[in-house]
Amino acid sequence: MKGSKLKVNLILMVLLILAIAFLAPILIVLMNSFKGKFFISDTPFLLPNSKTFAGLSNYVNGLIKTGFIQAFGWSLFITVSSVVVIVLFTSMTAWYITRVKSKLTKSIYYLFAFSMIVPFQMVMFTMTKVANVLHLDNPFGIIIIYLGFAAGLSVFMFAGFVKSIPLEIEEAAVIDGCSPIQTFFMVVFPILKPTAITVAILNTMWIWNDYLLPYLLIGNEYKTIPIAIQYLRGGYGSIDMGAMMAMLVLAIIPIIVFYFTCQKYIIKGVIAGAIKG
Repeated sequence: MKGSKLKVNLILMVLLILAIAFLAPILIVLMNSFKGKFFISDTPFLLPNSKTFAGLSNYVNGLIKTGFIQAFGWSLFITVSSVVVIVLFTSMTAWYITRVKSKLTKSIYYLFAFSMIVPFQMVMFTMTKVANVLHLDNPFGIIIIYLGFAAGLSVFMFAGFVKSIPLEIEEAAVIDGCSPIQTFFMVVFPILKPTAITVAILNTMWIWNDYLLPYLLIGNEYKTIPIAIQYLRGGYGSIDMGAMMAMLVLAIIPIIVFYFTCQKYIIKGVIAGAIKG
């Protein structure tokens, strides 16, 4: 009994250390966003004081220099549109290949699973060339690219959850006169809600923070937040650290709010997708 209590306390201590390690970078960025840019490098781990406090000047400078509002709009459009498309199409695909038993659907499922292990860097240059040829190098085309890269994990998670849904529910809907599309949207998709929210959260965090893919495809014409923040780099390697920290805080806030709003569905969705997958 004593050993068990010691083990629990040890686990709690390890979890506390991990929590501090994960939260520390965010707190450091938040502190430094209120410091003058000349004091950040000298005292990065100290709270702002009367000498180092810069007020909201970093936020004002960052908003002006980066065009943050416009970048926020493009990031919001690309993220929301991509996540909606990913959730909708991958859930329908997973339902189809799970319910229709054939060699073709089985092969498709394994292709989706295989795509999860292909690193982006392996297809980066080829994908960029193909996207340019197909005129996908714009905020609308990049949505299709994101769908392709997110399909593997999303289909895998949805397929695992679909297998746990009793087939009798769908058969009852068909008997009542529902078409396959009606059966999916009126019966199946509401049941998929935990996994759908989990897929949405995972892809939102990835797409919102992604720098490399927007940089390669849409560049400076349609700047997203990660690209816009790079404009705080000056000549000869100089960086306005104060404004950069402020813009990082503004970029982090929406994703943190979204995550904490939906976090209760993550574990439920991942477990549901893993048990049957």
